Amino acid sequence: MESPRREIVSWDEVDRLVDHLLTQFETEFSAMIMITRGGIVPGGLLAEAMDIKHVLTAAVDFPAQIELESEYKRGQNWSQLMVWPKFLQFPDEELVRGRRTLVIDDVWGSGRTITAVKNRVSGAGGFPYSCVLHFNPYRNLFGSVRPDFYAAITDAHIIYPWEINRGSDKVWSTPL
Repeated sequence: MESPRREIVSWDEVDRLVDHLLTQFETEFSAMIMITRGGIVPGGLLAEAMDIKHVLTAAVDFPAQIELESEYKRGQNWSQLMVWPKFLQFPDEELVRGRRTLVIDDVWGSGRTITAVKNRVSGAGGFPYSCVLHFNPYRNLFGSVRPDFYAAITDAHIIYPWEINRGSDKVWSTPL
């Protein structure tokens, strides 16, 4: 299987993406849930720009997610992609009940993680809206469903500036 195209995004580009998102919001949100880990940085930037003070986090795990999505792309193991998410962290229901809540992540790839969080917010009596920097419709498992707000469409594996020289997906950069 061919590796996806990789795209390194600069801090300046992140600023432009956040600015583009800010122009899309026609409503105010009383809460934000940042999905760990990808949603932490963009969520912090948006929370500051939008003056959202009720900022929460959610952590979701799917068994062997990377391997399963790769197999799905090859047309195998569709049923394994339909496993229930495991919530490692989620706010108490009373913290989202009745609130217009912006659910933020960096990328909508398959869409499983942000959809799971959005559904859990709805189940708790909140009003969730999904928001990502990048939407990849080519990996989306939810047909015509897409994020409520997104700054860009891509088919690439995005590498954000906070990921460079860190973690298991290290990307070297040229020293200044």
